Amino acid sequence: MHTHFKDYNLSNEILRALNDLHYSEPTEVQQKVIPNALQNRDLVVKSQTGSGKTAAFAIPLCEKVEWLENKPQALILTPTRELAQQIKEDITNIGRFKRIKATAIYGKQPFNKQKLELKQKSHIVVGTPGRVMDHISKGTLIVDEITYLVVDEADEMLNMGFIDQVEEIIETLPKKRVTSVYSATLPKDVENLCHQYMSEPTHIEIKAKDNVSDRIEQYLIEVSKQEKFAVLQDITITENPDSCLIFCRTQEQVDYVTKQLKKLNYPCDKIHGGLDQDDRFSVMKAFKRGEFRYLVATDVAARGIDVENVSLVLNYDIPMEKESYVHRIGRTGRAGKKGKAITLITPYEEKFLSDIEEYIDFTLKKINPPIKTEVDKMRTAFKQKIEAEPDLKIDKSAQLNQSIMKLYFNGGKKKKIRAVDFVGTISRIDGVESEDIGIITIEQNLSYVEILNGKGPLVLKEMKHTTVKGKQLKVHEAKK
Repeated sequence: MHTHFKDYNLSNEILRALNDLHYSEPTEVQQKVIPNALQNRDLVVKSQTGSGKTAAFAIPLCEKVEWLENKPQALILTPTRELAQQIKEDITNIGRFKRIKATAIYGKQPFNKQKLELKQKSHIVVGTPGRVMDHISKGTLIVDEITYLVVDEADEMLNMGFIDQVEEIIETLPKKRVTSVYSATLPKDVENLCHQYMSEPTHIEIKAKDNVSDRIEQYLIEVSKQEKFAVLQDITITENPDSCLIFCRTQEQVDYVTKQLKKLNYPCDKIHGGLDQDDRFSVMKAFKRGEFRYLVATDVAARGIDVENVSLVLNYDIPMEKESYVHRIGRTGRAGKKGKAITLITPYEEKFLSDIEEYIDFTLKKINPPIKTEVDKMRTAFKQKIEAEPDLKIDKSAQLNQSIMKLYFNGGKKKKIRAVDFVGTISRIDGVESEDIGIITIEQNLSYVEILNGKGPLVLKEMKHTTVKGKQLKVHEAKK
């Protein structure tokens, strides 16, 4: 097994981005997938979430796509919008120095905005099945150059009822392509999908290193409906977590719990399907950075969301689907750390509990709610922590982005300007190489060009009196 990314014959641009992103050595799934993917094999990969599988397919895709080709060459299907956005960001970071343009398309976001983005050069498209199908049927997503298809979280697609749409999409794609399917479990329907649309796929299974129960302590507290919120409050005081996810069953419940916590001055926010998509993203981003400690959420946030160091998961409502329980508690105890999950159960919910315990083959340990003296003893420390200034985490891609300046030019497709024209002109500036040019976005009447390696100010100064394709364009630093 190769234990370094250098052993895979990856291009320097990709290796450099991996280095800046602190990807030190490949995880097990990456070691098994990357060499096979680079040889264009069809793959069926069974692997738990949190094992590094996004990079396992993103690295080979970034390596394989041709920069000069304008139509999409790779399509990645994912069950949720959050995941689509997260994969797009990962691809953008990994493909940064190769100028890979990834586009995410999903529902609850204006169709036209996405249509415009797809009109530009897009090497890799990531999307949810419904919206991808929409774009294909309206002719706004051109699939005739798609050579790579990735179906991510296939079992979730099945649970969420998307598998028919996935098949419908596959039917529209070129037959000559490389297909890979990633799934934590392989239900019959997912296996059928693989047999039907793949040619002699290589099967890769990554065994979970340890039992979830070794990594995450799981407890159960019996409460009446009336006491629920008071018990939740007591638990947060005695546990005093650095970062905590509180799961509720419905949007109304999330709203209620968040409102009560805010009244008590908890640094908290909420996320559920009823919120506008941009709000969901910004809440998620702020929670990842550690701007607040408590996030109240419906199951929407449990799927595919990777937040480092969630120290406590609290199931305010026990989930009705047994799979949801695993997804929820899997937000803690990630990347080799220990985690803790506490579930509150009211008298009539025994049925859900027995389903979950049978599914995970483990009995949750019953404990009593915290006693008053214990809560009082911990109150001061708790108060100090929630009033303390948050310790913000550095975003993985921050280091990658700090030496990047994005320039705005007031000319685009209407003036017949293409990405290669920018590369040609800018790389002729003294002291600038084509490696210093990042992602280029060309719209009808304007263009954006990222300049890397701290060379932005130099390019900005020079381009004020340098023409592109014989045209003098206005140029300034783009607003973030």
